[in-house]
Amino acid sequence: QVQLQESGPGLVKPSQTLSLTCTVSGGSITTSYLAWSWIRQPPGKGLEWMGAIGYVGNTYYSPSLRSRTSISRDTSKNQFSLQLTSVTPEDTAVYYCARVSGSNWYTFRYGMDYWGKGTLVTVSS
Repeated sequence: QVQLQESGPGLVKPSQTLSLTCTVSGGSITTSYLAWSWIRQPPGKGLEWMGAIGYVGNTYYSPSLRSRTSISRDTSKNQFSLQLTSVTPEDTAVYYCARVSGSNWYTFRYGMDYWGKGTLVTVSS
């Protein structure tokens, strides 16, 4: 059973960088034909896909967040991470990590089958 767990600070100050890590168990992030995504949900709003990293380490980002987003991985720890720079209160959200698999895995966003429980990050001074 694949499990994902988000971790990181729950409070970030405006203009700082939000950093989160997703630890994957029960499967390897280097397994072929998989991608690993970050998604967020601001309070009272819908889900927003932020970006993902593929099994070979290539990345793809939402155009609206590309300038502020970076996704990386540590294969030795079976983890992938999110960095979001220059945060504002509008970046307050529950942040999720998820696995992308299936026939549409190459989209990096369609076909999420395993999700973390999510972690609330509040941007406030």
